Amino acid sequence: MYKCYVCKKQFIGGFRLNSEDIWIEYTKGKQTYVQLAKKYNCSKRTIQRKVDLYKVFIPKKEPRKVVVLMDTTYWGRGFGVMLFKDAYTKENLLKYYVKYETNARYVFGINELKKQGFEVLAVVCDGRKGLLQSFPNIPVQMCQFHQVAIIRRYITKNPKLPASIELKAIVEMMKMTDKESFEGALKLWFFKWESFLNERTTNPETGKSYYTHKRLRSAYRSLNTNLQWLFTWYDFLELKIPNTTNAIDGHFSDLKNKLRNHNGLSISRKRKFIDEFFKA
Repeated sequence: MYKCYVCKKQFIGGFRLNSEDIWIEYTKGKQTYVQLAKKYNCSKRTIQRKVDLYKVFIPKKEPRKVVVLMDTTYWGRGFGVMLFKDAYTKENLLKYYVKYETNARYVFGINELKKQGFEVLAVVCDGRKGLLQSFPNIPVQMCQFHQVAIIRRYITKNPKLPASIELKAIVEMMKMTDKESFEGALKLWFFKWESFLNERTTNPETGKSYYTHKRLRSAYRSLNTNLQWLFTWYDFLELKIPNTTNAIDGHFSDLKNKLRNHNGLSISRKRKFIDEFFKA
C-alpha cells in the first residue's frame, strides 16, 4: 500500500502475483506451494490462495466420428476417474469421478457421447466381466495388453510346465499376428494338451477330485472366452481400431507422476488439478 503526499491518495502498487501464471507453474512446471512461495518471496498460503482463485475452463468438444478408449484409475479407495478418450485425435472426451468402476457407468458415458452428437464407431476397453457384452450394436475391442496380464496372473511370468510355456509363447505373438493365425495356434495347442488339461487329482482325505492344472485351464478358458473380442481391430480394419488401451493407460501414468509432486491435496483441489490435466 502506497500514499501520495501530494494528492493524499492511497493505492496498491508494486509486483502482483498473477493467478494464471502461478497455476501454470504449479500444474505444468511441477512446482510445489513451498517452491513457488520461495520463488516469489511470499507465504505458502498466498500461493495456495492464488491457485484456488484460478478457474479451470473446459472447452466444448466438437461432435465427430470417434473410436473410444475407456478405462478407470484410482487414488486409494473410493476416489477414481473414469475417462473416455478419442483414439484418433487423442482428445479426452468425457470423464467421471467415481467411487466404484461399474459397467453401467461405462454404458452411460457412451450414451452421453451419443447425445452430444458423437458417432461412436467402436469401443476399446479392458476385459471387465460383462463389459464386453454391454455394447451389442458397437464393435468392441478388448485390450490385448489386459488379456496378456490376465494370462500372466494365471501361469506367471516364468512358467515351468511345458504346456504353460507354449501357451505363453502363443499369447506373446497376439500383438504381432492376425486373427486366423492366432486362433489356429490356440486350437493346435488345445488339441495337443487336452488330455493334460483334463487330468484330475484325488484328495486322499475327502475322496473328492479336482483338476490338477486348474490355473492353466483358467488361462486357456479366459483366452477362449475373450477370443471373439481380441481381434475386432482385424475384423474392422477400415476403422483403424487400436488393439490396446495403452494411450489412456500412459495418460493415467503421466497424471499420477505429476500429482505425486503435490501429495496431500484435498479431494476438491485434486479434482481441479485433474480437470486441468485432462483438458489438455
